[in-house]
Amino acid sequence: MERTKAQAVIEAVLFTMGESVEINRLAEVIEEDVKTTKAILQEMQERYEQEDRGIFITRLDDAVQLCTKAEMYEYLIRIAKTPKKMSLTDTVLETLSIIAYKQPVTRVEIEKVRGVSCDHAINKLLEYDLITELGRLDAPGRPLLFGTTEQFLRSFGVKSLEDLPELGPVQLEEFKAQAEAEVQLQLDV
Repeated sequence: MERTKAQAVIEAVLFTMGESVEINRLAEVIEEDVKTTKAILQEMQERYEQEDRGIFITRLDDAVQLCTKAEMYEYLIRIAKTPKKMSLTDTVLETLSIIAYKQPVTRVEIEKVRGVSCDHAINKLLEYDLITELGRLDAPGRPLLFGTTEQFLRSFGVKSLEDLPELGPVQLEEFKAQAEAEVQLQLDV
């Protein structure tokens, strides 16, 4: 394998694995012997240093790992501390409302209220840490039970579930109308 290609393969493997990889395994992948692979790794490390890159290769016994330079830590923290921007569509908000008011609630119960599948909405709410799995219902199939999290309370500025506004018949009719419109859209497609 050409040297540049071998370096690219090693870099891709180390980046993707995110943990140490044995040098002999890298040698197998690039179809070289261990000595040549070590020389390629050394060249890569020297290039990273010359180009003042944010990464370096560290050696751990007979393995290597692609790591971030310590001086990049402050920049990583800036990104890591930036909260994910939540994008809550009407469907996701409606699903969240059902969970907040009926918890603990199963997916089937949510879908019964909405009249349509809610897999995507539930996955988004789990991703945003607005809901969590509370356990399983003691019923056939042992379906998961969902409920809201402390993050939900913080995000919506309520101290407890008792602080949620009461749902009136108008809101229930709006939920029903939105779900029916969504069903119609799915049928039209």
